[in-house]
Amino acid sequence: MRCFLAEYDRSPGTARIYQRECERLLLWSLIERGKPLSSLNRQDFEAYITFLADPQPAERWCGPKADRRSERWKPFVGPLKESAVLTTLAAINSLMSYLVDGGYLMGNPLGLIRQRRRKLSTETGPTRAVSQTDEMDKVERFLDAQMWDAVTATIEAMPRGSEREQDEYERARFIVAMLYMLAPRAGELESHRMNSFREERGLWWWHVVGKGGKKAKVPVAEDMLQALVRYRKHRRMSAVPRRDDTSPLLVSLKDGSPITARRLNQILKKIFWAAAELLPPEAEHKKEKLRAASAHWGRHTGITAKLDAGMDQRYVQKDARHTDARTTQRYIHEEEERWHDQAQRQRLPWAGPRPGPEPEPDA
Repeated sequence: MRCFLAEYDRSPGTARIYQRECERLLLWSLIERGKPLSSLNRQDFEAYITFLADPQPAERWCGPKADRRSERWKPFVGPLKESAVLTTLAAINSLMSYLVDGGYLMGNPLGLIRQRRRKLSTETGPTRAVSQTDEMDKVERFLDAQMWDAVTATIEAMPRGSEREQDEYERARFIVAMLYMLAPRAGELESHRMNSFREERGLWWWHVVGKGGKKAKVPVAEDMLQALVRYRKHRRMSAVPRRDDTSPLLVSLKDGSPITARRLNQILKKIFWAAAELLPPEAEHKKEKLRAASAHWGRHTGITAKLDAGMDQRYVQKDARHTDARTTQRYIHEEEERWHDQAQRQRLPWAGPRPGPEPEPDA
């Protein structure tokens, strides 16, 4: 398992997920089945999938989030949703395939279950047909202009009376600037350093090693360059980085170490929750979206914003580092928005007052 996880040392986000799922499987195999990983068969994996949906006994397996080194730590917070189970199966299948390729296992029993599940997923029917339409595949985990305005307003309202508060404010500004302008993954902000920003023939680029170790570069727009300069000057650094500048992109205010993707999400969660309170009562659905948002929503927001700004789809695909153009097309909402605007022409005839939001109570 350690050899398998070492393959992802340059993708900290993926490594973190895989380590969690490897540990869960190993603990379950030893404690619940009383056998080593190499002895798990198809029936064991069927049982594990059932277990993931309801880890029992709950007092042994589930508990509130706690530090990994704490005695209160448990492998699960609670039952996993279907999407989380699929993520788990994907991670475990990668592990098992690796062990087969390495000669540790003769075969991958999980593959049999995955084949059956793929067959089931292609079965037709009214519900299945609806869930597989192109419209349902559109990316919706992004912040629209109203929600983004609330986010930036929240950051501008952050206190700046002390040096620590000023540091938090400037770091928050830089985080959201990178998410919006460069559309990075959270793990990339953790693993990359300042010298990933490089000038080439008078043009600035962000050089990134992304998912699967793929190397790419993303053009740095003028607003992003100014955000970088502002952040570096606040940290008493040169305006732009040199090629030997290996300082972290985002630093812990305690010791200057790189902040983890988990810590990045914690910072953003606090901002998003505060931003939700700035939205008007009639935008309750947007408040709920903001409270559910994470750092990866920032990547989706950045990609969507590029398309909404009129950038050529070919270049947005390069910026987003999508291998398939169809992935980029999932972020295009312009036609749906025009269609939705046209739908507003139809009104609901109603005798008496028109239905609408509840009136505000008198002060």
